[in-house]
Amino acid sequence: MDLSTTLASLGYQRARPATEADRTEPPLSAPLRAVESFTETLRRAEELGTRSLGGGDADPHALVQALAETGLAVETAVAVRDRVVEAYQEILRMPI
Repeated sequence: MDLSTTLASLGYQRARPATEADRTEPPLSAPLRAVESFTETLRRAEELGTRSLGGGDADPHALVQALAETGLAVETAVAVRDRVVEAYQEILRMPI
């Protein structure tokens, strides 16, 4: 057996677990984690905004960063929604 073939085989065996599905995690846990992360981002930005408007001790840099993260999270959610709607419409156009 050639040395390069052996090294390629070892590399493939190490990379293979990364390409296989994780069977220990329920199938819907990744989307649920994404939704939880989205709501946590919105909650944190709302909390910082409320504290800064109320004359609290909110750090202006933290507020700007939280608002930027919220904007990015909303843009991502809208992009995902658009893709889901597009996929649904594509399914509806399929001939039976």
